[in-house]
Amino acid sequence: MNILLTGADGFTGRILTRMAEGSGHKVYAVQADLRDVSALNAEIASRHVDAVLHLAGISFVGHGDETAFYSVNVLGTMNLLSALATLPDVPKCVLLASSANIYGNCAASPIDELQAIAPVNHYAMSKVTMEKVARLFSDRLPVVIARPFNYTGQGQALQFLIPKLVDHFKRRAPSVELGNLNVEREFNDVRMVCAAYLALLEKGQVGEVYNVCTGNSYSLTSVVEALQSLTGHLLDIRDNPEFVREGEVHKLCGNPSKLLATVGQLKQYSLLQTLSWMLETP
Repeated sequence: MNILLTGADGFTGRILTRMAEGSGHKVYAVQADLRDVSALNAEIASRHVDAVLHLAGISFVGHGDETAFYSVNVLGTMNLLSALATLPDVPKCVLLASSANIYGNCAASPIDELQAIAPVNHYAMSKVTMEKVARLFSDRLPVVIARPFNYTGQGQALQFLIPKLVDHFKRRAPSVELGNLNVEREFNDVRMVCAAYLALLEKGQVGEVYNVCTGNSYSLTSVVEALQSLTGHLLDIRDNPEFVREGEVHKLCGNPSKLLATVGQLKQYSLLQTLSWMLETP
C-alpha cells in the first residue's frame, strides 16, 4: 500500500513507519501543518495513496493550552478530511486515531465499542468532537475510527507516566513524585498498536469504530513492582497532590473482541517484555 501518514515524526508515527516499510508498504509523511489549509491542500493534491492514517494531534492529557486540543485535534482533522474529499480518487481507507479516554469513568469493564462516551477532560472532548466531525464526511470518505487504550514503548516522551518511571529506574533515582496513584490502565506495547493500525487499513470496515486494546490492565503498583524486578532497584514512590489532574480517568480496560474478529490475532507483548524493551534504550 501507499500510505499517507500524519504525525510521522511522533512517537507512534516513527515506529509505525518502520513497521510499514518493513512490510513492503510505502509511507508518505505529511509535512504541512494541519492548520495551514492552503499548504495542506497542495500537499494532499500531490499524492496518490491507497490509504490514510491520521496520527497527528496533541495526545498529552495534561497539555497546558486547552484551546490547542481543539485547533489541532478537531480543526486539523477537519482540514485533512476536507482536503482528502476533494481528490478525484479518494483513498480506500481513512483511519483516524481517536482515544479510549472518551469513555471517561464508567462502571463497565472491559469496555466495548457500544459503551456510552463520557469525556471528563478537554483532550477526550476534542477526540469526541473529532469523531463527530468525521461523520460529516461519511458520504465522501471511507472513514474508520480506532480508539486506542493506553500504550507505551521506546521513544515515548518522559512526560508520560511509564517512560517517566522507566527513566527513574534506569537512572537508579532514589525517588519519584507522581500524581494520582490509584489508577489502572492497559499499558499496551506500541508495536501491537501499530500492527493493529496497519491491519485496520486493510481490513477495517468503513464507518466502524474499533477499540485497540488487549483487555489486560495493570495497577500502577504492579508496574513499579515489574520495574523493580527487572532492575533490582527500589524506588521511593511519593504522592504529590500538585500532579493530580482534574478530570482523571481512574480505570480504562478495553474489550478487543471486535478488533480481533476483524483483523485476526495480533502479536502480544507482556508488560515485562515492553518494560524490558524500554529499559534497553541508552
